[in-house]
Amino acid sequence: MKNRMKKNRDVLTGTHYAMGNVAIAEGAIAAGCRFFAGYPITPSSEIAEHMSLRLPQVGGKFIQMEDEIASSIACIGASYSGTKAMTATSGPGFSLMLESIGLAVMTEAPMVVVNAMRASPSTGQPTKTGQGDVMQPKWGSHGDYEIIALAPWSVQESFDMMIDAFNLSERWRVPVVVLADETIVHLKEKLIIPPASRIRRIERKKPKVSPEHYKPFKTGQDLVPAMATFGSPYRFYASGLTHDERGYPDMTPEAQNTLITRLNDKIRLHRDQIVQVDEFMMKDAEIGVISYGISARGVKGAVREARKKGVKVGMFRLRTIWPFPEEQIKAFASRVKQIVVVELNYGQIIHEVDRFTGSTPVKLLAKPSSEPIHPTEILEVIAG
Repeated sequence: MKNRMKKNRDVLTGTHYAMGNVAIAEGAIAAGCRFFAGYPITPSSEIAEHMSLRLPQVGGKFIQMEDEIASSIACIGASYSGTKAMTATSGPGFSLMLESIGLAVMTEAPMVVVNAMRASPSTGQPTKTGQGDVMQPKWGSHGDYEIIALAPWSVQESFDMMIDAFNLSERWRVPVVVLADETIVHLKEKLIIPPASRIRRIERKKPKVSPEHYKPFKTGQDLVPAMATFGSPYRFYASGLTHDERGYPDMTPEAQNTLITRLNDKIRLHRDQIVQVDEFMMKDAEIGVISYGISARGVKGAVREARKKGVKVGMFRLRTIWPFPEEQIKAFASRVKQIVVVELNYGQIIHEVDRFTGSTPVKLLAKPSSEPIHPTEILEVIAG
């Protein structure tokens, strides 16, 4: 990829052989990201490395912060300056970021966080893979909040999903987390980068009223307020405290109820515009296998082998983890006789699946190992 770079090209159009982390970085730049703050941590470090090279070429800013807490807070500040911002980390660093991710939710600061998941908890196995962080984006920070989290399963999708992540973040003024497991971020595959004219960039909604009439957290029907930038003629106050439409702190029960309801409902009521899932060989399937990320690649191989043996099985892949695709899971469960959930942890997403599958029986293949689940292991569960 480096040999094909040209200064000041924000989209490196063409076909490349690239690592997942490089695809993530290039996807962010193609989406319009011009600020990266981060702290090195395996297995995400190549993202920071690549961004440190590329952002100066496209007029952006890269800064290595003193830790992950400072990195995520710097992204909030950059976002409020009017810049598309991101950081990248792994499980331990993501844990440190969770308080400020809650601040980004409360202040409605668009930003993207990549969590290159590794074998965990604690320090775990830094160079090995895992899917043990999938519940963190939704439940890791305190209080009631909604967030968006995506899970790619290929190098190409790592690029494409970064564009989706920035577009979703800007559209809904919410942090978006990309949960890319270690195998995906260190995998090398073909990457096709389309011309800039074919890349859709969504920009945040700007105020249409005069500065004297601007209320920074006043919304319309979509529940998303227009966002002015620091340094513009629009004066505003952004606080992690409960606040009113002006942004001023308000400690009344009514203000808390109004604000938290809106922050959650702007995501919950627009799930149909956010959630993405994929199906494979589900047309006549009697058994459905639910998975995501690297585990779904093993599932796809297992489904093909099972079909050769006459087993009517298909795959349902979660591209969006949060908000959880409740309605899609309900419809999926009504079409099959049995469901198998496959994930590279000790059983996490299965608890969400269980809530929406009704009477359809659910089996779990959970493996808290540090290597991807092999198709033969999945085939044994399907056949059993």
